[in-house]
Parts: sequence; structure tokens; C-alpha cells
Amino acid sequence: MSLLAIEVTTPAPVLDTPIAASARNAVKIYRTGDTEVRALDGVSVDFVQGRFTAIMGPSGSGKSTLMHCVAGLDQLTSGSVAIGEVQLAGLSEKNLTTLRRDQVGFVFQAFNLIPTLTVEENIKLPAALARTKPDPEWLATVIDTVGLGDRLRHRPDELSGGQRQRVAVARALASKPRVIFADEPTGNLDSRTGGEILAFMRSAVDEMGQTIVMVTHDPIAASYADRAVFLADGRIVDEIQSPTADSVLNHMKTMGD
Repeated sequence: MSLLAIEVTTPAPVLDTPIAASARNAVKIYRTGDTEVRALDGVSVDFVQGRFTAIMGPSGSGKSTLMHCVAGLDQLTSGSVAIGEVQLAGLSEKNLTTLRRDQVGFVFQAFNLIPTLTVEENIKLPAALARTKPDPEWLATVIDTVGLGDRLRHRPDELSGGQRQRVAVARALASKPRVIFADEPTGNLDSRTGGEILAFMRSAVDEMGQTIVMVTHDPIAASYADRAVFLADGRIVDEIQSPTADSVLNHMKTMGD
């Protein structure tokens, strides 16, 4: 049976387990002239605190749209999304900006570093924008964990692609966000360097208690996660706990049937 024919309800989280981010009956419709595209079609999902989730699916399945809406980068047509217990729909643009700055970290395929700032300044940028100072002990731990101690005075153009992405991950972690959203974070990296970044993200979850939600098309990348959630045509059609590269690849083949 094709997975597209299966209606899946995401299991309720374990009682008393904090939810870092969530969506309820999320619908997102894009309109261009007379054309309507339903990018999300009633998605409900929880991202449990201290867990690493991979969001997967074919091109156009809605995986990036889901991430952008839950992260507050885009607005739903209907339904609701929340960071912790805060409903994003009820926030002013100012409060939404503050919430994204203080409680959400982002890691993108293109790194999105400020070229005129040093590595240290890029990492501290969210705190600088908030006019606060990062916890020095936590910051030292992050910098040490990503192995950037000898690169703090360098600028992004003096770094390799893997080092730039390490800076981006360190920046996302520096403010101790409730959740980090990563959009194809290894897409511009070779397999070895990508593996190093994924291993660090895995350790951030295991050793720092971080919550990570990652959009990826790569079964190997998904194997670093605690679970993989599969979307097709804007709906969640399946999920795997403790995914392996082989189990993810088999699911992806089934979705293509």
C-alpha cells in the first residue's frame, strides 16, 4: 500500500514532557492569480524538548513550509503554531521578532554569516541585537565543542565551508534557544564535513539538551535524528523512531510508489 493512502496521526507526547514547538491543524495556501497551492493541509505535530527531529519528503511536500511557519518566519492560512506555550498568531510583529531572537535558533544551508564580522562577533550577534551578554560559561562550552577557539578573530571568508557552518551552529546555540530549526544544514558541504556538522548537532542534543528540527532530503543526515517525520502533499504520512539511513531510504522509495 502506498504511504500516501495512509492517514497518520502523530502520537501524543509522553505526559509531562515539555513541548519545544508545535503545530495544530496547520494549513498554508499560496495563491498566484487563479492558482491555489495547498502547501500544508491540516498538519498537527509536536517537537519534544531535547529531541532531534528530521522532516523529510519529496520536493514540494511542504517540509520547508512547515518549518518556516512553526519558526515564525511565515504565517499560516489557518490553524496554529506555538513555541513552547506561546501561540505565535497572537503576537505583534515586535513581540514575534523578540521571540524568534530569544527562543529560536536558525541554521541555513547558505550559512548566513555577516562577512564583516569576526567569528566571535557572528556567534555573539543574537545577544548583541538583544543588547545582552551571553552566558560566558555557556559560550565557552559552545565554542570549545565546535572547535573554533583558534578561529575567533577570523572573518567568514577566511574559513572553509565546514568551519562557516560550525559558526552558524554555534551562533544558533549561543543564546540557549528553546529550539533550533535547521534547513538543509549540510547541503553545501562535502560528505565528510557534513557528517562532522551532524555529529556536532547530535551532541548538542545529547550533551546540551538542545532541541533541533531539521529539514533534509538526505537519508544519512536523517539517521542522526531521534525520529524522522515524512510529509507528502502537505500532510504527515508517516514517521520513524530511531531512523537509520536504510529505513529512511526504504520509506522514501515507498512514498514514490
